[in-house]
Amino acid sequence: QVQLVESGGGLVQAGGSLRLSCAASGRRVSSYAMGWFRQAPGKEREFVAAISWSGGSRYTADSVKGRFTISRDNAKNTVYLQMNSLKPEDTAVYYCAAYDDPYGVASTLQPAYDYWGQGTQVTVSS
Repeated sequence: QVQLVESGGGLVQAGGSLRLSCAASGRRVSSYAMGWFRQAPGKEREFVAAISWSGGSRYTADSVKGRFTISRDNAKNTVYLQMNSLKPEDTAVYYCAAYDDPYGVASTLQPAYDYWGQGTQVTVSS
């Protein structure tokens, strides 16, 4: 079992930055793909970013491309989401997710992910 705990959310003005962290425990996730997803009020949860176990493959949604960056530190069992130039439409609960991915695919699809955190709220004011 893998437990994921997100942190770093909060309230920020448009144009500001936040860095989300997701700490994994229970087992080492060095062979796991890690992803970030978000769910805005009244909307379905959507893909934000994913990274392979080595960090060699990274994907970001078009809506955040050029503003958000995913990274990981396997020694710390932690994945990060650096969010810059935040917009009000980025307001959502952000979820960290993981699955064992020895082939380094780093899926952008939610069904691929076996483990999920409880989420952290990000609110961007205009």
